[in-house]
Amino acid sequence: MKKEELVIKNIGNLTSLWQTVGEMANSQTSGETFDYCIIPYSEWPNRLWFHHDLNEEGVSQAKEVLLSTQKNITIPYWDIYQSNSDQLLAANGFEVRFEQVGMSLKLGHSYDVPQKLSFKKVENEKEAQLWESLFGQAFGYLISHKLLTPHYNNTDFIIVYHNEAPVGTAVLHHPSDEVIGIHAMGIIPDARRQGLAEMLMKMILNDSIRQEFSFTTLQASAMGKGLYTKLGFEEQFTMKNYTLTK
Repeated sequence: MKKEELVIKNIGNLTSLWQTVGEMANSQTSGETFDYCIIPYSEWPNRLWFHHDLNEEGVSQAKEVLLSTQKNITIPYWDIYQSNSDQLLAANGFEVRFEQVGMSLKLGHSYDVPQKLSFKKVENEKEAQLWESLFGQAFGYLISHKLLTPHYNNTDFIIVYHNEAPVGTAVLHHPSDEVIGIHAMGIIPDARRQGLAEMLMKMILNDSIRQEFSFTTLQASAMGKGLYTKLGFEEQFTMKNYTLTK
C-alpha cells in the first residue's frame, strides 16, 4: 500500500469510529463540508471534522455550529495538505488543545510476550461501567458507559486484566478487513511502570495478525510515541486538535 493511501486509511479509521459511535447515539450529523458528533452526556467523541482542506466558508460554518452548543467540541486538523490552512482556525478564535502523531505498522512477524495480561470485550452494563471508570483513571476524561452497551459489528471496547485485576482499556475499530485501528489504549496510574502497556500492545498486534489484518493504525500522544516507535510503527502525520475559544 502506498504511503499516501495508508495516511487516508489511518484518518478514515479514526473518523469512522467517531461516526459509528455518533450514529449509535443518534448524535451524528453529516454534511458536504464536514461531519460532527455532539453527545451531551459524554466528553467523547464530540468532534467536528472536515472532509477536505479548510477554506474560509467552511471554517465560518463550523464556527456557527460550535457557537450553538454548550459542549466543548474538538476540531482535528491533519497536516496532509501542505497549505498551512490551519491558520484559518487560529484567525477565527480556535486554539490548539493538544497534538497527536498519526502512526501505522505493517503487520508481519508476531511478538514474544509473557502471558501476564488478558483482555475481554465489553458485553454488558456492568462491564461498560467498569470500562468507563478505568478509562477515566487512565485518561482523565469521560467516555460514557452508555456508548458501550449497544452492539457494534466492527468496534470492540476492551477491558484489560493483570492477574485478574482490571488495569486498562482499549478500543479496536475494524470497519475493513485490511486495517485495524487501535484507540483509547491506556493503563491506570496504579498499574503503570510495570511494562503493561508494551505487553498489551504486543498482544493486540499478535491478535490482529491472527485475524489477518494487514496494517494497524493509531494516533499517538507524546507519552506513547516512544513505545510505538520501538515496536516498529512509522510516523505519518501530525494531528492538531483545536477548540473554539468562546
